[in-house]
Amino acid sequence: MKVGLIGHRSAGKTTVFNMLTGLQAQVGGYGGKEEVHLGVIKVPDARVDKLSQVFKPKKTTYAEIRFTDFPASQNDDDLKGNSNLITQMREVDAMALVLRDFEPDADPLRQLNDLLTEMILADLTVVENRRTRLKKEKARPQEEALLERCATTLENEESLRNLEFSADDENLLSGFGFLSRKPVLVLFNQADDKAGQPLSVAYQDELKRRGLDGLALAGKVEMEVAQLDENDREGFLKEIGIQEPARERFIRASYRLLDLISFLTTGEDEVRAWTVTQGTIARKAAGKIHSDIERGFIRAEVIAYEDFVVLGSEAKCKEAGKLRLEGKDYIVQDGDIIHFRFAI
Repeated sequence: MKVGLIGHRSAGKTTVFNMLTGLQAQVGGYGGKEEVHLGVIKVPDARVDKLSQVFKPKKTTYAEIRFTDFPASQNDDDLKGNSNLITQMREVDAMALVLRDFEPDADPLRQLNDLLTEMILADLTVVENRRTRLKKEKARPQEEALLERCATTLENEESLRNLEFSADDENLLSGFGFLSRKPVLVLFNQADDKAGQPLSVAYQDELKRRGLDGLALAGKVEMEVAQLDENDREGFLKEIGIQEPARERFIRASYRLLDLISFLTTGEDEVRAWTVTQGTIARKAAGKIHSDIERGFIRAEVIAYEDFVVLGSEAKCKEAGKLRLEGKDYIVQDGDIIHFRFAI
């Protein structure tokens, strides 16, 4: 999963990046050239921990989230004027909008509206440019009609995520990477003395009206927590009144936002979590491991994680009838332990 962080200058965006990744990227990039920061975190998974204890593999691999901390645009809050930045943004799976909410005069809802509007305007530019080219080609009526529909929505200052598209439409749109179609998680970066407090009712109501998800966090103090030795974190969190670190809340919210689940593979060589979208069929899940497995798919041998934990081994699961043979159209469930059979 790839997540991009954007926000206006002084929103604390890089502070939040450091909090999520545990890195120490330089914050407060004023005056000089700001850089794109990259970071990766492993997604904690107690199921992977348990299976690793049982199989004692040579390698244990957790699911990952890759973060890109984008610099503020050259015009402070104008994404439309920074084509290079937009190109990089189109490559992420979801956007995290960091809003400054740690000063009395901060207006995070205005920031939210500005960022969403900038994403809409950036998409409108792409649509208009493509429509201009299509007029010269005069051979793509379906795409022309689709882009006209998108243009009307964008001109009304509405995000494309509010529209429904057919499978054919999706194929036509897949190469555009429209920003206003990407799932959005809104992060209200609050003052240290609000650490651990939930979002205000007013913020919750506005997010609900827009159909968005959001989290409250205290970026500065939680960045300091993330950089502590692991043994010292729990005590410090309790001291400042945080029941659960923002990183864990962010991970859970991101999986919910993107409708993601994890299936598991096991063995002496590796225990691994694989992330797929809810509703993925077995053959496509096999392709996450290797395209040859998808192409030569025969069947999936599936054990529910809960059954494995109760019975203790694959052999006992098989004896108890808890190992199932599933075909290519089986819908993978969260926590499935799967062994794929294939031939090429």
